[in-house]
Amino acid sequence: MIERLTAGTFAASVPGLAVVLCDAVAGGASVGFLAGLDRAEAECWWLGRAGAVEDGTLVVWAAREDGRIQGTVSLAYAEKANARHRAEVSKLAVLRAQRGRGLGRRLLETAEDAAAATGVSLMMLDTETGSAAETLYRTAGWQRYGIVPDYAADPAGVPRDCSFYFKRVGAAPPR
Repeated sequence: MIERLTAGTFAASVPGLAVVLCDAVAGGASVGFLAGLDRAEAECWWLGRAGAVEDGTLVVWAAREDGRIQGTVSLAYAEKANARHRAEVSKLAVLRAQRGRGLGRRLLETAEDAAAATGVSLMMLDTETGSAAETLYRTAGWQRYGIVPDYAADPAGVPRDCSFYFKRVGAAPPR
């Protein structure tokens, strides 16, 4: 079951979100953290998003099985008036033990559907070039529009190229 976390359910979900984040980093996913990320640090990072969840500029979903979080995805809405037609997908992560079962794709589709339902017509994301995530995005209809060399360090601290993607969803914005 994939559920949208509300301001009321977010804090209670932080420990499970931290487990998923730590597992992603331990598995080599380039999601903004270096190797050695521990649960306390991951929980602190997630708790730092509480204000954005509360004000609606960040939407977080959790995929649960038997009450445990197995994966997550976030959607960050643009705050600037001239950018309210777009949103950014971030922190799409699935526990390594759950990968290969379509959960990542279902999480991504959940974010896409929610964005379109709220009037977003353009979605953006970035991911490490050559990663398994890049394959998911391409097969889900996302279009790569560029690669920046050495954009971010992987969990081992090695600078890696980053691919930037976009996808049109919902109705086109008025011109």
